[in-house]
Amino acid sequence: MAGTSSSKLVVYGAIGANLAIAVAKFVAAFFTGSSAMLSEGIHSMVDSGNGVLILWGLKRAEQPADATHPFGYGKELYFWTVIVAVLIFAVGGGMSLYKGWQHIQAPTPLSDPTWNYWVLGLSVAFECIACFLAFREFNKTRGDAGFWRALRASRDPAVYAILLEDLAALVGLVIALAGVFFGHLLGNVYLDGAASMAIGVLLIGMAVFMLKETRGLLVGEGVDATTLASLQALAAAEPAVAGIQPPLSMYLGPQDAFLALDVRFRKDLSAQQMEDAVLHLERAIRAKHPEFKRIFVEAESFAPEHRTAS
Repeated sequence: MAGTSSSKLVVYGAIGANLAIAVAKFVAAFFTGSSAMLSEGIHSMVDSGNGVLILWGLKRAEQPADATHPFGYGKELYFWTVIVAVLIFAVGGGMSLYKGWQHIQAPTPLSDPTWNYWVLGLSVAFECIACFLAFREFNKTRGDAGFWRALRASRDPAVYAILLEDLAALVGLVIALAGVFFGHLLGNVYLDGAASMAIGVLLIGMAVFMLKETRGLLVGEGVDATTLASLQALAAAEPAVAGIQPPLSMYLGPQDAFLALDVRFRKDLSAQQMEDAVLHLERAIRAKHPEFKRIFVEAESFAPEHRTAS
């Protein structure tokens, strides 16, 4: 539950920051006529709504297992993350592209950009705070892996989706600032619309990445190759084990994985010795890999009639 609470803190921080930023951006867009600023306001509103959906997914995922869902509701979080990615793609990216193209087709001169600079500066400060919270939580499970490798290996959408949104927001703010600044510096009314379209492309790219990563978890992605090798090493270290088939695994939630093992024990073991060996193996696995909440071991000696299950 501690991990879930930390994830919720990241989401709450992102929602609060995005709501405050969205209001400021819309006010600035109203007074200056900047389409890039309007796109950034839409982006922040979409991010706020996405945070609410991820919170809903976290709440749904916490429901206990029942007769219709014997393995629990952990994958609810993955489902709602897919919805979030679709919204970013369609609403955030699509609207930004549309507004940018509309501005290029019928450009309007910008008024005093001071509003934009103030809002963008405050937005960068708020986004840095939200990004720091998400990055700190992300680092707790990152280990020694590089940033992108750890991001792709993460199984917690409440952390990696928010972190991606915050990073995209920071990059989008830089693009919006560049569009406003160079538009006024060069007297080019088209740069603001181009910045809006660039923000749209950024959001679409982020949405595609999120869809790709979450799709695997939703359809039944297993643990990584390093963990599989560790599982086989733990089984091989058990004196009673003579052989093991490749482990079968699947993530049911960010901190909840399913594991099925087909283990062949030495032929001289009694049924009680095999049962003790299974329990010892399960304890060893849970001690090193606590994410495996459900472990099923199909155990057999060399004699097929001695097959047992735990």
